[in-house]
Amino acid sequence: MKYKLLTIIAAGIILFASCQSNSQTGNTDGTDSTGQVTKTAENTSVPVDISKIKVADAKTILARKQVPILCYHQVRNWKPTDGKVGKDYIVEIQNFKDQMKMLADSGYHTILPDQLYAYLNTGAALPSKPIMLTFDDTDLDQFTIVNPTLKKLGYKAVYFIMTVSIGKKGKFVDYMSSDQIKQLSDEGNVIGSHTYDHKNFKKYAGKDWEEQLDKPTKRLEEITGKKMTEFAYPFGLWNPEGIPELKKRGFRMAYQLSTKRDEKDPLFTIRRIIASGYWSPKTLSNSIKNSF
Repeated sequence: MKYKLLTIIAAGIILFASCQSNSQTGNTDGTDSTGQVTKTAENTSVPVDISKIKVADAKTILARKQVPILCYHQVRNWKPTDGKVGKDYIVEIQNFKDQMKMLADSGYHTILPDQLYAYLNTGAALPSKPIMLTFDDTDLDQFTIVNPTLKKLGYKAVYFIMTVSIGKKGKFVDYMSSDQIKQLSDEGNVIGSHTYDHKNFKKYAGKDWEEQLDKPTKRLEEITGKKMTEFAYPFGLWNPEGIPELKKRGFRMAYQLSTKRDEKDPLFTIRRIIASGYWSPKTLSNSIKNSF
């Protein structure tokens, strides 16, 4: 590959700057004496046939109420070496479980990209209080901690994979293996592309399109056996000039962070908010309500 062994560098960048830019159901979850989630919620992240859906005009899409989408990075306990900025991207384990319990208790139902795509283009019905959970950067704790927690709630998620780090051990964090990524996909979660090594999308030129989009897409499709249709911008940064490159490669939607959606291509500037490591479940609940 053109870029060699960037794992440690990428890990450091991602830890402190990853993706930076500046419920109605009676099935709620419970916890046992150790605080573990024990009761599952209804799974509404169901498959949707979108093969015949025609893309709606931008005005129609922008007029629909936005679905809350959360962006997580690391889920682990803070260390003495974690800085103030880094902690914003690290949600401690019990806090994460408490946040998920809050979502379930509040009646939120997770949805997946096909459901969002159908809703935005056709107005297709969604479950009550829909929400999408997304996890960036391939961190191992997303498999060992996040996935079991979500399973107990009947929740599904989207995992945006940065391929440079697959199977690697970094200075700050370890990463998922190909087998673990495939398992997430096989279990009904969605795998999306998050570039090769997290290079700023706004600076792509020449061979960057091949290195950051084409090669990672091919590898993820080989791992999962499924076509890559979802893309998350590194740092949440995007530019209108790059959107046609995503469309040419068959991506259906792309996810930024909290800036305004593009008036011409809202499907390629879908908003998310970072779930901060400093937020309590109550703060997260308020942020969801205030941001979408």
